[in-house]
Amino acid sequence: MQTIPDFELPSTGGGNFRLSAQSGKYLLLYFYPKDNTSGCTTESQQFRDLSEEFAKLDCAVFGISRDSIKSHDNFKAKFALPFDLLSDAEETACQIFGVIKQKTMYGKTVRGIERSTFLIDAQRKVLKEWRGVKADGHAEAVLNFLKSLS
Repeated sequence: MQTIPDFELPSTGGGNFRLSAQSGKYLLLYFYPKDNTSGCTTESQQFRDLSEEFAKLDCAVFGISRDSIKSHDNFKAKFALPFDLLSDAEETACQIFGVIKQKTMYGKTVRGIERSTFLIDAQRKVLKEWRGVKADGHAEAVLNFLKSLS
């Protein structure tokens, strides 16, 4: 299992997220391409709808994209997301987790985040990773895997 190096990112609500400061049993980081797009909205809403289930399993959820904190604050408020979103404009976490990919959008090649999720334990080890996922149903699949650990 890969151990994740410590990193810090600005989070919604004016705070800062530091990996080493996270306490609890599990940490779920889901990387998504862009606020207010259909797939990212679906994925975030499904994590929102299952957030109590994740909390019962001692798992903190955070969403990460390259959007600004202002964009994240608006996205979080608009969809009543109960967890913080992290702004990775400098691609710090994106590089650590290797989620930046060349993608084709509307016939053009662009560099962007590949929708990916990482489940991390209290020792900052990756327990499971999901890469190139489809948004719909993904949160439930992650929750089912987490339930299988207990």
